[in-house]
Amino acid sequence: MDKPQEECGILGLWSEGPVDVAGLLHLGLLALQHRGQEAAGMAVTDGKAFLVEKDLGLVNQVFTEERLGKLRLPEARLGIAHTRYSTTGSNLRINAQPLTARTAHGVLAIAHNGNLVNAQDVSEQLQRTGSIFQSSSDTEVIIHLIALSKKSTLIEKIIDAVSQIEGAFSLVIICQGQIIAIRDPHGVRPLCLGKLGDAYVVASETCALDIIGAEFVRDIENGEM
Repeated sequence: MDKPQEECGILGLWSEGPVDVAGLLHLGLLALQHRGQEAAGMAVTDGKAFLVEKDLGLVNQVFTEERLGKLRLPEARLGIAHTRYSTTGSNLRINAQPLTARTAHGVLAIAHNGNLVNAQDVSEQLQRTGSIFQSSSDTEVIIHLIALSKKSTLIEKIIDAVSQIEGAFSLVIICQGQIIAIRDPHGVRPLCLGKLGDAYVVASETCALDIIGAEFVRDIENGEM
């Protein structure tokens, strides 16, 4: 108990119309700073451009006005963000999240809070069949499982991937103009849903909803996507 126990903060926002996604996610991350102090990152898209900024450091160290400016797409409608406290993988910039990949379904970004207890076994199995990993984060295992799934649709591929991992996790994923939020079957890692006008927000804690003026709707249920 002599170190932080929260282990990462995740945040996602989807809006019916254009909003200051980067600005809102930045505020939300500030409220979640206590959950991770090693790195921070954000992915924002307007359906055409897909922008990512991340680095080692506290939220305000990573997201300078210049960096936030790069993420402020006029037509942005969705994005996800992460503040990292490493439990798996070294404290290196390459492990900062969101992790992104170009897949058959388009660019995908994922932010993850939790520990996958079978990540090493799955990673080794994937590498034996030709997968190449860029980081030492267990989150990258999920991306590979999604990309390699034989299922047809993106949602089916994500379900297939998540069914192969074990442990405590909450995930936010953006791809194809949508945000997918997932909580592990035991609900070990927190995740809640909020509403801000025509926008929906998912966050590790309600403090991230409060700071942007979003209304708490409910907790994401155990095992719910």
